[in-house]
Amino acid sequence: MNAGMAPVAVFAHSLPGLIVMSLGQALVVACVCFDMVRALSVPRSHRRYVANTVFRTLAVPSILVTGVSVLVDALSWSWQDVAMGVFLLVTIIFRLHHDTDEDNWWKGKGKKLARWARRTLGTRTVAAPALG
Repeated sequence: MNAGMAPVAVFAHSLPGLIVMSLGQALVVACVCFDMVRALSVPRSHRRYVANTVFRTLAVPSILVTGVSVLVDALSWSWQDVAMGVFLLVTIIFRLHHDTDEDNWWKGKGKKLARWARRTLGTRTVAAPALG
């Protein structure tokens, strides 16, 4: 094991690390469950809208948690867990990018959030004092 990565594996197998990893895995399970509800719901229904919104909200954190979990499994030389984690990671990424035409709360929010960020965080132009 790489000497720089040893503390990561040690933390992941300590009690606080196990608690954090368990909470992360619960997030992944919730994400996958909402994806299943989304897949089984009637198109254009409120139930599908809510399930799609929750899935899209939890997908990116789930990808990050699964990636960290795969890294910890690789550091622990648990190759079967690495294979299952990579399968789960690819599945979530595929499902996230597969149904992009669905209606959800996030649809169209990117442009609105970018406009808000430019207005709020953008530099203000201030007139320079006259020299002379």
